[in-house]
Amino acid sequence: MYYDKIDYTVIKKAWNILENHISIPYVIHIVGTNGKGSTGRFIASFLSQENKTVLHYSSPHIMKFNERIWIDGNNSSDIELNKAHKKLQDILNSDIIEKLTYFEYTTLIALLLSHKKDFVVLEAGLGGEFDATNVVKNNLSVIPSIGLDHQEFLGDTIKEIATTKLKSCDESFIFGLNINSEVIEVKNEILKDKKELIVDKNISFKNDLPEYLENNLKLALSVLKYLNFDSKIYKLPKLFGRYQKISSNITIDVGHNPLAAKVIQQELLKEKKKVVLVYNSYKDKDYCSVLKILKPVIKEVQIIDCNDSRMINKNKLQHEINNLSLKSINFDIMNLDVEDYYLVFGSFIVVENFLKGYKNI
Repeated sequence: MYYDKIDYTVIKKAWNILENHISIPYVIHIVGTNGKGSTGRFIASFLSQENKTVLHYSSPHIMKFNERIWIDGNNSSDIELNKAHKKLQDILNSDIIEKLTYFEYTTLIALLLSHKKDFVVLEAGLGGEFDATNVVKNNLSVIPSIGLDHQEFLGDTIKEIATTKLKSCDESFIFGLNINSEVIEVKNEILKDKKELIVDKNISFKNDLPEYLENNLKLALSVLKYLNFDSKIYKLPKLFGRYQKISSNITIDVGHNPLAAKVIQQELLKEKKKVVLVYNSYKDKDYCSVLKILKPVIKEVQIIDCNDSRMINKNKLQHEINNLSLKSINFDIMNLDVEDYYLVFGSFIVVENFLKGYKNI
């Protein structure tokens, strides 16, 4: 399921066989650091509301695998997934299948299920140029944001990360709002021969979203306008785990990097709230920067247990929290205080573990 390096030749070999069995629709490729999931879901939902058939592929899932493949308004069914799985097993030989990663195999399932749709919205996993989703030619690349994340695969600088992400663009592209100058420099260098679309900042849409999600909404609406759909008043889709208030005093967010922490901090400062941060982190994430950014809005940190070998050692995390002069305790779902405001943040697995306990209260 998890891997230390990517061998892009395997998915290419698989796709060279599989493409003879699929009629690929118009491809919208979502690449970047944060905002991919919400932007992709806005686009897919609005296209569906325009009576277009559309598949939205995203990752990872929070509670159930079916969340990864959304088809015409609903998460994919077990029947649809099993049918595609069996067809893929029939088409590809076992030597290739055994070499595919979990994400690559899932991507191929999504592509099979996109057969003869009007649109497919593909969210890149952790990269761009060598991501499994880039195995098909894309018609439009959508880039909500680019920041530091997955440095072990993509590079240590914004320039390196932006380069591999933007090299996935095949035809046209559009950036989200607030893209930094280093990314613009890379864009001017490697996308000078591609068609650039511009976000319409003046698009009006009644909503009560936090600012960063509203920016993603404007990006999505600009895409719909480019595709000649701009006359309908759309219904906003539910964004599972994206600054989602699941009760009056509990917000969950699957963000996990400094860029995500910054937009959350800005939102909480506007709301003038101090939160109990229910937190944990993978050891390869920049948890120190995340905690520093969120410190002004943290009342207390509660460390939630996540049974996964990729998580940071709890004692090491505790040490970093102490260094920031923050109070911390172990999280206990039975001790939720109605007087406190909780932010569950740190990754998909943090939100998943919290929700499993919350549903059993």
